[in-house]
Amino acid sequence: MPRKTSFRAGLLVAAGAGAAAIAAPAHADTLRDALVDTYNTNPTLQAARSDQRATDEGVPIARAPGLPSATVTATHIEFVRRSANSFTAPERNLGVNGQLLVPVYSGGAVANNIKAAKERVAAGQAALRNTESTVFSQVVAAYMDVLRTEALAGLAANQVEVLSVNLQATSDRFEIGDLTRTDVAQSQSRLAVAQGDLQLAQANLIAARETYLQLVGNAPTNLEAPPPLPGLPDTVGEAIVTALENNPNLIAAKERAQAAGYDTKVAGAGRLPTVGVFANGDYSDFFGTLGGPISSDFQQRETTANVGVRLTIPLFQGGLPAARQRQAGARESAALDQVIEAERSVIRETRGTYANWQAANAVIESSKAAVEAAELSLEGVRAENSIGNRQILDVLNAEQELLSARAQLVTARRNAYVAGFNLLALMGRAEARDLNLDTGGPLYDPQVNYDRVSGKAWDWDRDPEPAAQSTRTVDIPAADATIGPQLEPGE
Repeated sequence: MPRKTSFRAGLLVAAGAGAAAIAAPAHADTLRDALVDTYNTNPTLQAARSDQRATDEGVPIARAPGLPSATVTATHIEFVRRSANSFTAPERNLGVNGQLLVPVYSGGAVANNIKAAKERVAAGQAALRNTESTVFSQVVAAYMDVLRTEALAGLAANQVEVLSVNLQATSDRFEIGDLTRTDVAQSQSRLAVAQGDLQLAQANLIAARETYLQLVGNAPTNLEAPPPLPGLPDTVGEAIVTALENNPNLIAAKERAQAAGYDTKVAGAGRLPTVGVFANGDYSDFFGTLGGPISSDFQQRETTANVGVRLTIPLFQGGLPAARQRQAGARESAALDQVIEAERSVIRETRGTYANWQAANAVIESSKAAVEAAELSLEGVRAENSIGNRQILDVLNAEQELLSARAQLVTARRNAYVAGFNLLALMGRAEARDLNLDTGGPLYDPQVNYDRVSGKAWDWDRDPEPAAQSTRTVDIPAADATIGPQLEPGE
């Protein structure tokens, strides 16, 4: 059996005859297709990218107080009531003031603010990586859940069919006196339970398909088996080492701690002197009203200018700078502890996920053996029942054991794949760049936007109007529990 269909066939057939299988579709979606659609249209991922672009603007915002600033103020005044003792007061005045301020020294506040903003950009980029891998992990789980629930619904439908045939055979044998009413009642009971299980399996299938639709933006269509996962570790120690080096959550925590350290220095700069150079220019026009009757003796227009250096030395601010620095220091301590918290979390999650992955793989092997044994057991019990050595209840129990073994195998395969992908995500290896996704264009690089905006200093520089980048699902029909054409056992 080809690799791409063996997993799906294994899910549906569950290594035994008599289980329902899905015919090979003419068109099928792959896990890679789902991840590409998610990468391009998922609202959580698109919103995270927009948030990171907002974080990028923190650098030019932090730099702006250290750059020259220029303002012009124009004021027109009408003197509607003048002093009776003033014979030269003007009736009106137009004043224009221009001011240029060049900061020279700010106690290190601007420089450290810029450094903190850059660290937050780096932290945001790491957090964006984490969002991407988290969303991808959700998509992989949703993809595998659809495959699993399709398989379980197929197994449940097959069980209803098998038990229906069994009930008919039991009823026929009761009519000829070969079995008792108890045997018929037992068959009826098992069939009723199986019909309820089928309804629940179909409801779970609909829920799984709706979750897939929410994450991917498209309805699942004949999903193919997922490809093998690349780069899984050989030991838990290898996984831990890689995760501690590459886990984006841990990297983001470290960058935020660095930013908090610069924030402490910024807070301490509030007690230091500041130096600035300024230049002022003023223009006044009295419109010929200055001087009253002797206005001809006065200049009606005048221009003045001055330049200077301003030194500001804080002497007492009520303890404000010290309080701010203590506050920033406490937040820096919290950020440093959060690094350790993130590290502990990465270690715990990596070890736990590795154990789950290993356990699921072990369950797969044991479930295969259980399916084979249950098939042989059912065959033997049916044969013994046909000659009167076994009761109908024994046949029903054997059928239930086979169904349980097949369901366990289906679930174990799903769990192993999801745990393996989650392990890659913890190790920082579950992003588009690691999976070689063909997204129809270059991968989104947050550094491109940072480079674009970090040096901008023009007040009238604007981006296009904000617009949503993700796609809506309101027009996509609701999911149903259809799982495609069914094959009869042995086909």
